[in-house]
Amino acid sequence: MAGTTMTVELMEQAVYGGAILGGGGGGWIQDGLQKGKLALEIGEVNLITVDQLADEDFVTCVSLVGAPAAKNQYVSAKQLYSTVNLLQQNFHSTIKALMTNENGAATTVNGWIQAALTGLPVIDAPCNGRAHPTASMGSMNLSELENFISYQAAAGGKGTYEISGYVTGSIQHTSNLIRQMSVEAGGMVGVARNPVQTGYIKENAAVGGISQAIALGEVFLQEKDPLNKIEAVATKLQGRVIKVGQTHGYSIETKGGFDVGKLYVDDLELTFWNEYMTAEENGNRKGTFPDLLMTFDTETGLPVVSAEIENDRKIAVISVPKEHLLLSTTMSNNKLLKTVESVVNKQILFN
Repeated sequence: MAGTTMTVELMEQAVYGGAILGGGGGGWIQDGLQKGKLALEIGEVNLITVDQLADEDFVTCVSLVGAPAAKNQYVSAKQLYSTVNLLQQNFHSTIKALMTNENGAATTVNGWIQAALTGLPVIDAPCNGRAHPTASMGSMNLSELENFISYQAAAGGKGTYEISGYVTGSIQHTSNLIRQMSVEAGGMVGVARNPVQTGYIKENAAVGGISQAIALGEVFLQEKDPLNKIEAVATKLQGRVIKVGQTHGYSIETKGGFDVGKLYVDDLELTFWNEYMTAEENGNRKGTFPDLLMTFDTETGLPVVSAEIENDRKIAVISVPKEHLLLSTTMSNNKLLKTVESVVNKQILFN
């Protein structure tokens, strides 16, 4: 199937653009570059559009589930490949393509290794065009479909932590089991899950999201001056730099497979649940998930995820209104957004 063959240059753009769209989560830049490079060394990775598949063709989502700050995380290329195989063995129809769950430094290239090993193309429609904490937020509102059966295969961990398995059932129950598997695996598992038809993807995914990450990465990498990089990215996304200052009061706790915490940049308070959830200064809300909030190192211009923030570091914060992002239908699902409030102790829904 003819598509766009990924190159090292396009891969790097996808990773850096994805890192920005990760909004504080979505994995680490080095992991993304390493995964992308490995995929291109293994074989060819083809990016196709939703229009290159028939509406009834099945596409499966591939993802990493876990906490970015977990110390014992490990997922190999062989384990990633095994999840697609295990899912296909247990699923009733042929899987025609792979899709990633979200944009992020490591997640934009999710599926590239599996694509290189299986020969399956990657579809330019991540489940969500920005990173998000829960699996339900990346399930394209399948959680709202009565009697939808979720099929999920997972593998990860090294040595005594190594684990793999296949589960089927409701999205909530299967996702909870996969999340628990990630904890048992030392913090992370690779997952192949929830095969759906292309017609459904067209209506519910972030169609064109991978291309958006590549275009954003191109703008970011073209600029050489660190502050110009950050300004160029904010302009490209129709957002703005809301603060440049010193970090303090940083706290992070890994619980239930998530990184949860807060930090201050001068007077600006940021909360995160893997991804940044709120930005507030002197009682004024500057951004609320699923708006995109992202931190950058002012000396290098590089995006900094929530798990690598340290106190006394000079960073810039951007805020991009959700209206300017390519998002899944889940990002307007109030039931899913409501779950954020009890985790970060902030109001998320205002209507």
